[in-house]
Amino acid sequence: MGWFNKKPDPISDRARVLNQQIAALESQIEQLNAKVADSKPAVADVKPTVAGPRLRSTALPQGAAAAAPAAQPAPKPSEPIFEEIDQHRLQDRAESASTPDHFNELGVRKYDFAAFLRRVKDQFSGPSTANPKLVNYLAAGSIQGLRPMRYEKRVARKRLLVLCGLLFLALVGIVAMFARHHG
Repeated sequence: MGWFNKKPDPISDRARVLNQQIAALESQIEQLNAKVADSKPAVADVKPTVAGPRLRSTALPQGAAAAAPAAQPAPKPSEPIFEEIDQHRLQDRAESASTPDHFNELGVRKYDFAAFLRRVKDQFSGPSTANPKLVNYLAAGSIQGLRPMRYEKRVARKRLLVLCGLLFLALVGIVAMFARHHG
């Protein structure tokens, strides 16, 4: 009988496979970095200016090949390729919340009722999720092998109600016994 056998968890299996792939890639990166360090002298890092846009390089390191057909070798880029990063998503809300309009002529911060309400609402709401798509999948039960969250919440709610009922019956029994002995 399968009473004591644990069902395989597809998410933990996938996580284990991904961790193995990450470890393999990290070791490959270390090997490539060691090979580049041996072949070239150290080059000074160029830091972007604060006023200029922040860019992220998507160029491949020397000697790394892209996933291309084996018949055609991938051309090596002569210069790194940069892509734009959305700065508005990177800025902290606290930085954008303190503008010169929020201060009076004496330099004292004005009372902002809307900001106060937003802070109170943020205290009562939980943190935003890093991956809302995964939360939607978990809530709807779209990952095969996992029950939807609404089902799990329903089971937990029923357990709580049964526990409260049992505790209430125990309390009524204790009060009845106490009343019978002292009455």
